[in-house]
Amino acid sequence: MLEGTLSDETGDYPAGTYIRNPPGSSHSPFSTNGCTLFVKLNQFNIRDTQQVRVDTKRQAWQRGIGGLEVMSLHDFEGQHTALVKWPADEMFQPHRHFGGEEVLVLSGLFEDEHGRYPANTWIRSPHQSEHHPLVKQETVILVKEGHLSI
Repeated sequence: MLEGTLSDETGDYPAGTYIRNPPGSSHSPFSTNGCTLFVKLNQFNIRDTQQVRVDTKRQAWQRGIGGLEVMSLHDFEGQHTALVKWPADEMFQPHRHFGGEEVLVLSGLFEDEHGRYPANTWIRSPHQSEHHPLVKQETVILVKEGHLSI
């Protein structure tokens, strides 16, 4: 959830909630006052049946590499979804993405040698793509990796 509150028969999910409905699941979503959400339909491994609800405003961040902080949201057979908080002026090591990577910039400005990506930018990089990311201001991204065709 990016803004507002999404509701369904199981409850209300405010901005900052990560919702994952696996293949074969169903719900009846609505929003009383409107909401903005990032949705990816039919993007899951058919064997991955875990339903996930995470209130990221209440979940603890874990220390990552360098100054990064990470909040793991879901893992399955080499696929990993997480929030990553970058402190200002952080440069990460050059690296490759086995199984690709998708990034949604939630706040701040994410950069690499290929471009600059402000909030609400979605980036999809294929298997074995490589980059050298950095930020100049605090930045939070939603990242999913290891799920694209090899």
